[in-house]
Amino acid sequence: MTATAIDTNDASIHDRNLIIPLILIVILLILAALLRSLLTPLLLIASTVLSFGTALGVSALVFNHVLDFPGADPAVPLYAFVFLVALGIDYNIFLMTRVREETLEHGTRSGVLRGLTITGGVITSAGLVLAATFAALAVIPILFLAQLAFIVSFGVLLDTFVVRSLLVPALCYHIGPAIWWPSRLSRPHDKNRREFPTKEPA
Repeated sequence: MTATAIDTNDASIHDRNLIIPLILIVILLILAALLRSLLTPLLLIASTVLSFGTALGVSALVFNHVLDFPGADPAVPLYAFVFLVALGIDYNIFLMTRVREETLEHGTRSGVLRGLTITGGVITSAGLVLAATFAALAVIPILFLAQLAFIVSFGVLLDTFVVRSLLVPALCYHIGPAIWWPSRLSRPHDKNRREFPTKEPA
């Protein structure tokens, strides 16, 4: 049993070290091609990884000091990463593609506000549905599924209400047109648009 546990743990560590960087590299390339930018994909991936790390840390505290679980399956972090990064990047794409469309007409900062206004309700609703769906796995008396259900549900809610609704839009608004570097949208002199909105988006 001990040898099996050691081999399983070593295999899980090897898989994490191999799969996680590959996933992030592929996502970076896809986002760069979609948004025609390098800075924005890096920002979005950093926010998604931060969200995952926060969800994992909070879950560890809950598992160890509240629910008093005996341990954790070595595969839980990898499965949680795959689910949370897939969902987080999906919300990122939905938000930032709309922001880019609005930026073409209204400028970056106004585009961020308009994009958030248009997509916020849909992202929030989708996040609530997904969190409730994964939380339902917790009723199954299997430790692996219970832990995965909590991590993913908490991570989705965190991503929906904090990262995607507050952190990412705030960073994009603060950075301004530079988030689209190196595309032409990062050069204000190439467009006749106001970067600071004078009224609330419709």
